Amino acid sequence: MKVLLSNLRYDSKRRIQPSAFIWFLLAIIAVLVELHRGSINNYLIFKGVFWHTINQSNLYIYYPGEYLDLNHYGPVFSLFIFPFAILPNWLGVILWAVLNAWILFYAINQLPVSPSSKNIILLLSSIEMMTSIHNVQFNPMLTGWLILTFVCINKDKTALACFFIVAGFLIKIYGLAGILFFFFSKEKLKFVTCLLFWLILLFLLPMTISSPSFIIQSYLDWFHALVDKNAVNIRLDSYGIDLSVMGMIRRVLKIDTLTNASILIPAIIAISIPLLKIRLYDDINFRLSYLALILISVVIFSSSAESPTFVIAVTGVAIWYAINYTEKRGLEMVLLVFVMCITCLSNTDLFPKYIYNHVIKPFSLKALPCFIIWIVLLVNLLVARPVSTSSTQLT
Repeated sequence: MKVLLSNLRYDSKRRIQPSAFIWFLLAIIAVLVELHRGSINNYLIFKGVFWHTINQSNLYIYYPGEYLDLNHYGPVFSLFIFPFAILPNWLGVILWAVLNAWILFYAINQLPVSPSSKNIILLLSSIEMMTSIHNVQFNPMLTGWLILTFVCINKDKTALACFFIVAGFLIKIYGLAGILFFFFSKEKLKFVTCLLFWLILLFLLPMTISSPSFIIQSYLDWFHALVDKNAVNIRLDSYGIDLSVMGMIRRVLKIDTLTNASILIPAIIAISIPLLKIRLYDDINFRLSYLALILISVVIFSSSAESPTFVIAVTGVAIWYAINYTEKRGLEMVLLVFVMCITCLSNTDLFPKYIYNHVIKPFSLKALPCFIIWIVLLVNLLVARPVSTSSTQLT
């Protein structure tokens, strides 16, 4: 397996340049457009997390003199945004956008797939990456962290994998999904130990720029802020958020009493069932399919999902397509086109505004294509059988 990964890295250095140019050009265009518009509100929120932590000011209240909306990221985010927060806004936001794009780009290039498959994943993910960068979001970086968790588990870099899990969890909860890759780890005791180490360390680290009492209170405030945000998200009149399976059902069927748990619990059970196929753990296609399933799941089963969040799910879709496209089956192409039209392009100028405003947006249908692919992925994982071909096995 190490030889295979080494060969893939070598090939990617020679062949990835065109996709790299397009990828970073899109990211830079997106952030420059928002700078020109003066629309970097999310970056100002992020920057505020650092300065409010330093000043021990509540991280989860409105600061109308600084930015619109509220912060919903954990206190440890103050340390990750620190290098950018001390720079002028124009420079900080450009570097922040480029770093987000680079981490996702790097993560995709570490996947144990062929160079052509990497280019397919980059191409299919680029629109949602650009959408997220337009909103100056953290989601491309988080997507990269989830992928790198998977990659590090494959390479037995358990400590680093656990860092990405804990950092993602303490910043935006979604990172916790990476803990499911524990089942693929050959170092399970080390995994648990490293997880606890990083959890304690990253919980305590923000106290070095603030105080223990403030950080502990901030975590309590964060919990209440997320609960309040969820209550707003699930309202039927809250368009543009709750782009999830739950939100879609609530809005299509007009069921405002539908709880997240009624969908989440069956979904978690369904996601867990493929892990019973222990004999398939060494099959790289099984692992990659499970990675794709997790990337899609964390978005479509989150009532906090917004349009910029879908870079995570669509990257999962791209991985699913990249490991299946060579079989030339029509279903994959049809579903991919469905994703590109409804999920990726529906809120752009390339899509009819009337359909978007009166059909896609009010019924949270951005999640529908990804949900269909999630079902296909799950079924494929459930019916998967061990294969004898050594090229598909981890060694």
